[in-house]
Amino acid sequence: MKTRTNTKNGDELSILGFGCMRLPTKNGSIDETRSVQMIHDAIEKGVNYFDTAYIYQNGKSELLLGRALAGGYRGRVKIATKLPPFMVGKLDHAKKIFATELERLQTDHIDYYLLHMLTDKPGYDRLVSLGVLEWMEELKAQGKIRNIGFSFHGSRTDFEMILKAYPWDFCQIQYNYMDENNQATKKGLQTAAAMGIPVMVMEPLRGGKLVTHLPELVTKAFQSCDKGRTPVEWALRWVWNHPEVNVVLSGMSDEEQMEENIRIAGEAEPNSLSQEEMNVFETVKKEITEKTKIPCTGCGYCMPCPAGVNIPGCFSCYNDKYLMQDKSARRRYFQSLGALSAKPAVASQCKQCGKCESHCPQKIAIRKELKTVSHEMEGVLYKPLVTVARKIMRIKSN
Repeated sequence: MKTRTNTKNGDELSILGFGCMRLPTKNGSIDETRSVQMIHDAIEKGVNYFDTAYIYQNGKSELLLGRALAGGYRGRVKIATKLPPFMVGKLDHAKKIFATELERLQTDHIDYYLLHMLTDKPGYDRLVSLGVLEWMEELKAQGKIRNIGFSFHGSRTDFEMILKAYPWDFCQIQYNYMDENNQATKKGLQTAAAMGIPVMVMEPLRGGKLVTHLPELVTKAFQSCDKGRTPVEWALRWVWNHPEVNVVLSGMSDEEQMEENIRIAGEAEPNSLSQEEMNVFETVKKEITEKTKIPCTGCGYCMPCPAGVNIPGCFSCYNDKYLMQDKSARRRYFQSLGALSAKPAVASQCKQCGKCESHCPQKIAIRKELKTVSHEMEGVLYKPLVTVARKIMRIKSN
């Protein structure tokens, strides 16, 4: 496992971080046995940075990680977790959340603590006015927080204003070959590095979209350069090619994914991609951009929907229809989101409340897009067909 040094504190961090948002599941819940074993295996193979958050899987992610790190593993790793600003109306809220996180994680300190999903400078300013940053500094002085940072989903302008507003110990951004010029952007990454602020990268595979939802021409472009390299390896090597990046987080949901990522993390070096390889990425980006309808990464921050819509699921089926020219996408939409699920979760259930949009890191006009999805994926015969299918399959709504 390759490591890169956090120049602010000297930590030798594995270049692959274990993102605990997409842990293995069983019957709709985290598969604890598999998840704990994966975490233990990852540690034995050199992964020493584990990223979770207060809201991931309704708190179950922190609980699972706390259990997994018991019995001596805690001292071998760095834990990163997050404070959700939208749940903090006053300082006491932040204090209660932090206390809960320590309890869930079975630890007396957090190594890397982040303000979760900042999107603009006014949002940061609000937290400052509540005394949150001053309180975090007190916790750092007490050793309960070792490093103060933030994760970001917004424009480069706001990112750079937030960077310059506080002496951050680190930051976390979405970055992959499709987002080189989106959100914080490459220039924002370079600005952080120039300021001496370590950068952790999330969504290197765009929630799996850069792996399983690729047009045939993209696959051919990759193979024309290196037939043995998978889309996962291409995407991860692109991020690790940047010397400004300290850690790349991957939400690994099965053992095969983890093994592949660890293998690549044992080989990837900064500034190692050739000009030919970089040219392949330009071809790939052009092809994907032309076919992607909705830039959803499947992060799930928009969920749960009060009306029961599976927003990422709806967008995934819709994107598949165009990105992969997938003729079965509408059938999957019909089966998995409507006809065969105990709780239908289709786009037409949207009540236009807008709650989802305030949490979307990609700033997607979700209500508008759900109307489009409903129109294209459901149609006039959709509801009658669902009703008939549910009767035949004897499926009752919960």
